Amino acid sequence: MEIINKPSHLKGVLKTRHVSMLALGSALGAGLFVGSSTVIASTGPGAFITYALTGIIVALVMRMLGEMAAAHPTTGSFVEYARLAFGRPAAYMTGWLYWYFWVIVVGFEAVVGGQIINAWLPDIPVWVIALGLMIGMTLLNLLSVRSFGEAEYWFAGIKVVAILVFIGVVIYFIFGDKSNSTVSLSNLTQHGGFLPHGVGSLFAGVVVVIFSMTGMEVATIAAAESDNPSRNIRKVANAVIFRIMIFYVLAVFLIVVAQPWTDITVGKSPFVTTLEHIGIPGAGTILTAVILVAVLSVLNAGLYTASRVLFILASNDEAPRSMATLNRKGVPVRGVIASTLVGYGCVIIAALWPDTVFQFLINSSGTVFLFVYLMICLSQLKLRSKWVSQGTLKFAVWGHPWVPMIVIAAIVAVLVSMALDPVLQISLLQCGITIFALAVCYLVRGGKKNQFSAVPEKKT
Repeated sequence: MEIINKPSHLKGVLKTRHVSMLALGSALGAGLFVGSSTVIASTGPGAFITYALTGIIVALVMRMLGEMAAAHPTTGSFVEYARLAFGRPAAYMTGWLYWYFWVIVVGFEAVVGGQIINAWLPDIPVWVIALGLMIGMTLLNLLSVRSFGEAEYWFAGIKVVAILVFIGVVIYFIFGDKSNSTVSLSNLTQHGGFLPHGVGSLFAGVVVVIFSMTGMEVATIAAAESDNPSRNIRKVANAVIFRIMIFYVLAVFLIVVAQPWTDITVGKSPFVTTLEHIGIPGAGTILTAVILVAVLSVLNAGLYTASRVLFILASNDEAPRSMATLNRKGVPVRGVIASTLVGYGCVIIAALWPDTVFQFLINSSGTVFLFVYLMICLSQLKLRSKWVSQGTLKFAVWGHPWVPMIVIAAIVAVLVSMALDPVLQISLLQCGITIFALAVCYLVRGGKKNQFSAVPEKKT
């Protein structure tokens, strides 16, 4: 017997434009606008290659996820596919790891938003602003699924327009304005060379870049609440590689061309630095406002995603049954509140222990995603024959099984490189502690059927 959650439990009110923008909006946050400074500083001008290599991995994982989602649309997305492929333990671990990732991201983004607004309103403490942002996004998620979708559509739209304008302005100053001698393709090779820290630095930044690209897979969860899940999933998966190349690779390439990479300051948005360098009046203030919108967008999407993951876990008796309760508007209210409570806790922890407990949460959650991606790849390999035999394979991964196996090898190689890198070992260790804690929870409570409530099983 197997417990399967039906997508019809949630209302299909999201439109294609909502799902498409959600996939893009969830991945364009502080990780790109600010986190790219870390990648550039540690890699040099060749940082855009790190983004390209990571982007290929992410795009292929999305293609695998798209194959499974088109063949078997479900609210739980890859959590359900882990269940179908490897059973309850795999689904339990994947679901809770993914939920853990997003609730920590919610707290992190709220703190970043608080820091941005605090720079404008220094008399208000960061933690107070962060809690205010959390409350606002919580209320938005509680209104209705359509309200969430509309808000995310416009949040993401602002970010997309801002990045496209940034790309257009920088291209003009590189190729059209010859009066600025510091803007030149020679910046790729001067100031220490193309890869001043060696070829190995290309791969050292993969974890940071994957963290900034996470969120595109949210579309496969949201698609279950859309008007045409299979079609929307295929459209999103097909567009991923194009979006990565434009919004990540091209943007970072232009940043390292527009000025010496040594001018990039870790922790300060290189987008702001670039516009200030080429002399755009008020660029810093305008782009800082865009970064705030990006933070709110990821915060909004994070709460949505975490609540839906709780919904699918509860529907399969792997979380308290109350988390699967929907109101008349189709919103899992208790799931939203439970997820946002953890976010509030993260904000308080960031205020009290920013360099210890909060840093542990950030380090451990960032690496978690590599294990989630690994499970997606393994599930696709296991389930491909199932889709073929059922005649539901509508959207196939290229080069099966070699391409999925290459992606798996790449993810394992990143994990091994982290284990060998003294700087990254702590993140891997902290992630391992989190995984161990969840495994213990499963063995103590999660491995017992009907542990939370009497949720009837459904025969297949």
